[in-house]
Amino acid sequence: MRVLLSIKPEYADRILSGEKKFEFRKSVFKNEHVKTVVIYATMPVGKVVGEFDVGSIIKERPSKLWSTTKAYSGITKAFFEEYFRGREAGYAISVKTARRYAKPLDLEALMPGCVPPQSFRYLDAIA
Repeated sequence: MRVLLSIKPEYADRILSGEKKFEFRKSVFKNEHVKTVVIYATMPVGKVVGEFDVGSIIKERPSKLWSTTKAYSGITKAFFEEYFRGREAGYAISVKTARRYAKPLDLEALMPGCVPPQSFRYLDAIA
């Protein structure tokens, strides 16, 4: 099972380069069979640029989550704190293996009629 995540281009690049080993979310997919995240780099890129295999998913209080993941967060502490402000828990999706596509895909080619997800979208198959 795969999911499509919308990720800002700078963070997508950091994931695909291996610098960012955690993708942070306020909520995550409920399906425990998700093994792969397909990355949609938001505007101005607006393309599906790669994918990564999901490692573990950590759910913790934000302060604990930061102390566990900060070395490979790929974001600043200030951004992290603002993102999770007021939240009792947050999630970190561990990136196992990331693959950059040789040629980025249009979302329409991946899934006709699909719009970029606000959070995530389950995918049945990649074209």
